Amino acid sequence: MTDTIEQVAVAVTINGKRVKRFVDPRTLLIHFLREEMNLTGSHIGCETSHCGACTVEMDGLSVKSCTVFAVQANDTEVNTVEGLANADGTLHALQEGFRQMHGLQCGFCTPGMLMRAKVLLSENPDPSEDEIRFGIAGNLCRCTGYQNIVKAIQYAADKLNGRAQKEAAE
Repeated sequence: MTDTIEQVAVAVTINGKRVKRFVDPRTLLIHFLREEMNLTGSHIGCETSHCGACTVEMDGLSVKSCTVFAVQANDTEVNTVEGLANADGTLHALQEGFRQMHGLQCGFCTPGMLMRAKVLLSENPDPSEDEIRFGIAGNLCRCTGYQNIVKAIQYAADKLNGRAQKEAAE
């Protein structure tokens, strides 16, 4: 006898677009986003919530989508890195900051780092360096040493607050 798992209806707003799908109740949000929605910006890293590469925004909170079931996202708003740029295609201040301040190297952690930083700046629009470091502590980067990531988030905070942005150190 073969065990079959009944699929469950999920309706979620992803990057401003309402979608409805039937999913296996065991489907993780990261797999739903990548495999069902073809939104591959969020990365699968450790699958244990330690690295943060899969971080997305769900109802205004940063969540590690490798530890959230897709059914838990039912009737929520999820934003991924694909929805971060402005509607006119221009970069979000965080994306611009990561570019200008050299806040990425291999790029694997970058989508999760950007989404965590977005929520961090919504919680604290003008964070200190220590607050940024604490705020991104759940997102690991194995390449940069974090200094330029912190500068990139400071750049974005300055831009979002209408202050002049610092020039990148070469």
